[in-house]
Amino acid sequence: MDDKCIMENLLNTTKGVCDLYMHGTIESPTMNVHQAFDTALKDSLCMQSDIYKKMSAKGWYTTEQAEQQKISKVKNQFSGM
Repeated sequence: MDDKCIMENLLNTTKGVCDLYMHGTIESPTMNVHQAFDTALKDSLCMQSDIYKKMSAKGWYTTEQAEQQKISKVKNQFSGM
């Protein structure tokens, strides 16, 4: 397994963890539990961001700039709700 594959696996796993912590935060029965999940979520989001930045720097995770017209279209769709 090469470094790119390992990083992709780390990123995907971290995204899944973030999703689980988000649901835990939303569904927490008490403030203490909510805060624990929220802290874990924030930490996981930071890890996800770090992994993405490292992958992006190596050219392993590229994104393309959205056209302004497409951004405006989406904004208009949601502002009408």
